[in-house]
Amino acid sequence: MHLGEIARVFFRLGLIAFGGPAAHVALMEDELVSKRGWVSRQHFLDLLGATNLIPGPNSTEMTMHLGYERGGPAGLFVAGLCFVTPAACITGVLAWIYVEYGSLPAAGPFLTGIQASVLAVILGALWKLGNKAVKNAKLAAIALLVSAALFAGLGEIWALLLGGVLGMLGLRAASVAAFAVALIEPARAFAASAASSVTLPKLGLFFLKIGAILYGSGYVLIAFIEGGLVDDYGWLTRQQLLDAVAAGQFTPGPVLTTSTFIGYVLAGAPGAVVATLGIFLPSFIFVWVLNPLIPRLRQSPWTGAFLDAVNASAVALMAVVTIQLARATLTAWPAWLIAATSAALVLRTKINTAWLILAGAVGGYLLA
Repeated sequence: MHLGEIARVFFRLGLIAFGGPAAHVALMEDELVSKRGWVSRQHFLDLLGATNLIPGPNSTEMTMHLGYERGGPAGLFVAGLCFVTPAACITGVLAWIYVEYGSLPAAGPFLTGIQASVLAVILGALWKLGNKAVKNAKLAAIALLVSAALFAGLGEIWALLLGGVLGMLGLRAASVAAFAVALIEPARAFAASAASSVTLPKLGLFFLKIGAILYGSGYVLIAFIEGGLVDDYGWLTRQQLLDAVAAGQFTPGPVLTTSTFIGYVLAGAPGAVVATLGIFLPSFIFVWVLNPLIPRLRQSPWTGAFLDAVNASAVALMAVVTIQLARATLTAWPAWLIAATSAALVLRTKINTAWLILAGAVGGYLLA
């Protein structure tokens, strides 16, 4: 009975979800926890922590989890499809323009304002989630340790696992003498092959493999694409890769719709469809399997402690990403002005985030 509501909510979020995974999570927290009450803030944190431990685009997998909570397995698929579809369609249109005219439309002034507004939305969610996740001094210490590890260059997944193991041992064990966390670099999931012509099965399999093993940010996706489609297959030039990344950055929704752009450039509309399905399909399967297990994990004292620590670590990760986004975004006075105004509105009012982002885009254009 909730499928229509799920479709409307996530289609709208897919249209305004600028700024990457941290921003997407902030928008979902504001809309579905604070305003609609679909799940408690604690359960939202549990879902977020679990999502960070599996491959795939984290924010898209959060939409699937929340869709499952509201409408069961059917809700999972409706939420994921409605969140991804707007971004994939917009990116596909940009890819068509790129192929037809050889360049992308200029969106710099609008993007400056959008990014500054989104930064304020993230800060608001970080404040609310942090108050819930960092419940005591031990969890605060774990969050600080994970933040330090991330700033030192430790990969996101290993930092989260480190925080989870520390928390499980520190919160549940009476005394722990020592422990070790092995850092294993994931093996490349695709073997180098000679340059060959583009075919839909090869293209789909390439992105399916990436979707099944991709941890971390969109920058990890870029590394896979450069190693596979540029160096190994010779299907794509580096300039085309950079243009595809740019298209993924200034469109709403998941950054992984970069695959839509690349698929269109390589094989037209069928290539765009195959690449998009390939990279997102594993996430639907992972979430379908994982979601029913999360309440059971919460019930066990040991795995509950692990979840608490992972939640605090996930908030630390979100804080580090926010700092990095602020460094990249707040480079001129218009961005500072839009960000400060947006932050005041987020913290002191209940303004709809869609209007806030739209106002940021208009402000960025006018101040430019």
